[in-house]
Amino acid sequence: MFLETKRLYIRSIATPDEEVFIEMASDGSLTEIYGDCSECHQWMGDFIREAIELEAENNPYHEYLAFAIEDKSNHQVVGSVGSSYYEDFMEVGVTYFIGANHRGNGYASEALQCFVDYLFANYNIQKLVATANLENTASCRTLEKAGFSVIETKMYQDLYDEQESMSNIYELLKK
Repeated sequence: MFLETKRLYIRSIATPDEEVFIEMASDGSLTEIYGDCSECHQWMGDFIREAIELEAENNPYHEYLAFAIEDKSNHQVVGSVGSSYYEDFMEVGVTYFIGANHRGNGYASEALQCFVDYLFANYNIQKLVATANLENTASCRTLEKAGFSVIETKMYQDLYDEQESMSNIYELLKK
């Protein structure tokens, strides 16, 4: 897959992305998604290979789809955007992260808006969901900038969360 925004490329993850993803994991950027990433260097290659295989299946209702976000100006990978099947909601949801060195530039909302448009245009999806810990105000703002609305605030424990925390549950309906 290859998408383009004003400042970013959203593209298929490739094997050479492993090192930059390990670096972003070590800066804590993936902790909210994957939990403790201290051993990510041991499994990141498998994650990348699986992401490539899942993209080939082309089914957002099966596990996840993950793509690299690349800065057009320097071709540096700055994060990832994708989708995940939320079994507890029985809906496709969105996922994203931006490496610590690249935060505060609006990359997450720019990539997420583009990716949401792609999902709605290319799959029979009528609604997307997302969750964000209330303490992660940047993630809450990112979702809201991308058009998501809070439908509920409650204690929630995502797949890799160690414990429940107060979270916003978001949805975005296809227009």
